Amino acid sequence: MLVLSRGRNDKIVFPNLGITVEILNIASNKVRVGVDAPPSVTVLRHELAGEAGPAAQAELLSPTRKLSHEIRNRLHAANLALHLSQKLLQANRQADAERTLQKALDEFAALEARLTSRDQPAPSDTPAPTRGHALIVEDNLNESELLASYLRLSGFQVDTARDGCDALSLLEATLRPDAILLDMRMPRCDGPTMVSALRSNPDLRDLKVYAISGTSPDTLGVERGPRGVDRWFPKPLNPEVLVRELSRQLSATSA
Repeated sequence: MLVLSRGRNDKIVFPNLGITVEILNIASNKVRVGVDAPPSVTVLRHELAGEAGPAAQAELLSPTRKLSHEIRNRLHAANLALHLSQKLLQANRQADAERTLQKALDEFAALEARLTSRDQPAPSDTPAPTRGHALIVEDNLNESELLASYLRLSGFQVDTARDGCDALSLLEATLRPDAILLDMRMPRCDGPTMVSALRSNPDLRDLKVYAISGTSPDTLGVERGPRGVDRWFPKPLNPEVLVRELSRQLSATSA
């Protein structure tokens, strides 16, 4: 226990927890204390906590505290892993850096699953309706998986392809998405080549194609409109804007 002597308007600060205790007034044998704490921290007078009993008190406080504690721990572990992976890369230890980076990604994934399970309603036997079907064409596996996960959580059915060659093979095998989300710079068959192949194929030319690229369409010579891409989303991508625009345009198409 830390024992301090404090006067009026003096404060005691717990910087790691975001809590500040201030002595507001001292009169006779009474001390007025103000406690400033984050919304996730429950503050009780000891007599109220005592009335609930130790078990009930723990039950009252534990869900928020456990979640906050888990969030801090997982973010801390992920942060350490990211910094360690950077050090390993500087030491030319590529394989160790990749394994360490995977640990950071695992922590973020576990945290996402924990928060999602906490906020989701009880499971239902009726499957949720999807907003549409998207095909992501992206050679960067990490970007592809992250975007696919975001779209699935937003209600979309998602397939992925690592470049234009794989995507065209899927489309020729009767896959018919509502929208193709297309990176422009890829090996073997890049974005402009795939757009040209789609628009010249009578069976595929009507598919909606949305470019996701850090390069401008003018630089790549890609048309915008029915003979090119229907919409251009720049990188770094704002996934909320993408979901909103996809939902709006697909709803307009199906209406």
